Amino acid sequence: MLQKTVSLEQLYPGNTEVKDRVLKLKEGLEREWGSGEARFFSAPGRSEIGGNHTDHQHGRILACAVDLDMLAAASSTDRNDIRIYSDGFGPFSITLDSLEPVKDDEGTSVAFLRGVADYFKRNGKNVGPFDAYMDSQVPAGASLSSSACLAVLFGEILNGLFNDGECTPTFLALAAKWAENVHYGKPCGLMDQLASATGGFIAVDFYNETDPSVEKIEFDLREHGYALCILNAGGSHANLSDQYAAIPAEMKTVAEYFGKEYLSDVTEEEFYDRIGELRGKVTDRSIMRAMHFLAETQRARLGAEALKADNLRYFLLLANASGYSSESLLENIAPSDENERSLALGIGYAKVILAGKGACRVQGGGFAGTAQAFVPLDFLDEFITRFERLFGKGSVYVLNVRPYGAIEVSVD
Repeated sequence: MLQKTVSLEQLYPGNTEVKDRVLKLKEGLEREWGSGEARFFSAPGRSEIGGNHTDHQHGRILACAVDLDMLAAASSTDRNDIRIYSDGFGPFSITLDSLEPVKDDEGTSVAFLRGVADYFKRNGKNVGPFDAYMDSQVPAGASLSSSACLAVLFGEILNGLFNDGECTPTFLALAAKWAENVHYGKPCGLMDQLASATGGFIAVDFYNETDPSVEKIEFDLREHGYALCILNAGGSHANLSDQYAAIPAEMKTVAEYFGKEYLSDVTEEEFYDRIGELRGKVTDRSIMRAMHFLAETQRARLGAEALKADNLRYFLLLANASGYSSESLLENIAPSDENERSLALGIGYAKVILAGKGACRVQGGGFAGTAQAFVPLDFLDEFITRFERLFGKGSVYVLNVRPYGAIEVSVD
């Protein structure tokens, strides 16, 4: 049975400032839109835990929701539009007269809003007018998927206000992906949206992309003595689109050689039996990236099994192996600019600090931005101090895994 609401205390345990945040959003809704009684909705950021660049080949991933979120105060109206005020960015709106993609809106928040509403309508769900005032704790550029979080939040507002909270997390994720692919213009997969919509640790098999197998895993990382840290090594994501696009494109050339559309349809036995045929037919890097996929999709499966068995030691071994494979086979650590090595430097330095404790790996697309580290709690302060010597204050985000995905928040 779907859990439709959660209390403020359950969602933000020990957070003494959240009531002030709620009050600010309520006052903002009244000030900007003059709206009526507010209801509150939250969607979390996410972190990829295993399965680097496997989802677009219909492989497996392991991910989690984190305790940085977007929160909105919303109220239904009798207008024919949806109006959003985003704290720090200002207002935007759409009319409900037409929800078809608008070319000029590509790459904007308006595209997410219209795209989610469009998906709801196309799939027989109710879409209605509302006003909302929102803020975000999910930092842009930290590989916590603020874009997927935003789209999932819009879906959860429509779900709560007009669909009695009956939409499943997978439906919300598919709506967000539709918005990002068709309206926003970004050819992303479904991992980010599923993690934000579902909450907790999730293991996903994308073999059937339109109906992925999603398993939620109960596991408390801190009870096992470790913190999840996101390491922001800086570096620009500008001019990296071609490098991101090359990964799925090159993997597909290998799949096509075997007469398949995706690498998930190629077995390891078949691949390695015929690997000698591939040289000269595809690039060497394509072969390396296929090798990464075939092992990485299995590591994601084994990582999920390790968490379910409370075998953190094996999970950490898999996380380190994932990072090594991304660096040596996938080659998504350093961008082509010979002067840009921030991510490689950050991962290398984190490994020096950890000295065999915990694990460190790239997360997300790679090439620039953030890495992920699992750090023993009794070593956390020292780790942060030493990492910040090189990358500055605030370069380490210490996160908790949030058990709840996108959800309505009950505020007394």
